[in-house]
Amino acid sequence: MHPAAMDAAHLVTRHGGALDRRRLRELGATDHDLRRALRAGSLNRPRRGWYSTWAERDPRFRAMRVGGRLTGMSAVVALGGWVFGVHPLHVAVPTNAARLRNQWRRDIRRVDAPRDGVVVHWVAPAHDRGSSTGVVDVLEALELVCRVEPLEQAIAALDWALKTGRIDRFDRAVLTEALGPLGVMVELADERCESLPESFARTRLRAAGVQVTSQVHWKDELERIDLVIEGVIALEVDGDEFHRDRFEEDRARDLELTEAGYHALRPSARHVFGTWSAVQAAVVRALQAHGIHVHLHNSGVAALKRPATRRWAAEQRAKRGPPQGWPRPDS
Repeated sequence: MHPAAMDAAHLVTRHGGALDRRRLRELGATDHDLRRALRAGSLNRPRRGWYSTWAERDPRFRAMRVGGRLTGMSAVVALGGWVFGVHPLHVAVPTNAARLRNQWRRDIRRVDAPRDGVVVHWVAPAHDRGSSTGVVDVLEALELVCRVEPLEQAIAALDWALKTGRIDRFDRAVLTEALGPLGVMVELADERCESLPESFARTRLRAAGVQVTSQVHWKDELERIDLVIEGVIALEVDGDEFHRDRFEEDRARDLELTEAGYHALRPSARHVFGTWSAVQAAVVRALQAHGIHVHLHNSGVAALKRPATRRWAAEQRAKRGPPQGWPRPDS
């Protein structure tokens, strides 16, 4: 690769992944450098006047080609968040945006091919100027997720953001206030959660009316149990990423949990994602074995498959009361 092409690509990478021609010229790149980088394949052009080091199939590149940046669940995916399933490309564009393009071809106007797997959100105050990371701020992305995605997926995204430090207690308060009546959803998130299937399991069991405690310490607080249900069931969710090479260790742990008085249940992530009814039935039967008889509210679990509504939020607020102990954005 020619040094000039490499330098132009390095400039773009160093400034977030995408720069416009004017900014590149200010940084010292010439038109000749840019043409050479395009021929070498180290730069691509998502839109007229813009240059990027992202591959053409990269969601950030496709969002810029449309005319904006990744937002909502697409932004969470790009940031490495916990996401289940396949989602359309969510793109935030300026409220006055014009000449939007197809995500796959910049020579096709979106108005001529609207069904291209893109959901456009007319929310951005202005176009990117000079440079772009291709992704909106994490709080902006999470607010959209909470408004449009199924409840359990939104709560899982919040769990991830809290667990990984993408947002802190102050951000949590800001997001709660921004969501208004739907802010109760943020209260259901848990920074102790360690995986997507664990998040789904906790949220579904609580929605069904079962008492669930996350990440319970045991063995002199040297280890933790994923979820303790009604004080008697130790439920640990096996995910391929974390448990593939731990078969013997996990079985020994189950024996220790049983010896400590817990009823050990260990569903896999696939059970949580694909056959939840079997997991729930096992929980009910285990509780009955301990003399605990529960009537599960399956309507509450079904509601998790839909986006939050004001009615749902009001019901949750009535159950939980006002939030306690979070800093206010203006404090």
